This record gives sequence, C-alpha cells and structure tokens, in this order.
Amino acid sequence: MPQANVAHGMALIERAGCGACHVIPGIFWPRGESGPSLAGFAEQGLIAGRLPNRPDVLAAYVRNAPATLPGTTMPAMPLSAQDARDVAAYLYATGKR
Repeated sequence: MPQANVAHGMALIERAGCGACHVIPGIFWPRGESGPSLAGFAEQGLIAGRLPNRPDVLAAYVRNAPATLPGTTMPAMPLSAQDARDVAAYLYATGKR
C-alpha cells in the first residue's frame, strides 16, 4: 500500500490487542481464536467473507468494521485513517498478493 508503514502497522496491531481475537503472523501473544486466523490474509478473496479484499476496503473495515459491514462482530477500533492503512499494509505483507 502506498504511503503505509508496515512496521507501524504491526505495532498498532499489538497495541490495539487484535491478537486477543485473531491469530496474526508475527504477533505471538495473545493468540485468540474467537475471530478468524489472519495468516495468509493477502491470499483471501473476501474480507469477513463478504467484502472484496482490497486495501481501501480493508483499511475502512479495520477502522470501523460495524460501519463497513453492519452486523459484524468485530468492533470499531481506535485507529486514525493512516493507522488503518498501516494495519492493512501489515496484513497484506504477511502473505503474497
């Protein structure tokens, strides 16, 4: 993703506690299993099984999932728009795309 910082994305994932619900490559604690594993995320065709796996959609989803996909169980996260791009960049960097 242009203008995104993968290392900052990883730090944000750790700080926000995304691993409490998801297994995320490179994040070793916590390793939650209530949400789907995000290993190989870049290879998935859909986000949350319903949205196209595109950087702009992923950034919007990780920032405010309920607004992006009403009815989802993922909460809105305390991320700025730039933070959300950085998180998305990290998730894409964990797999081929």
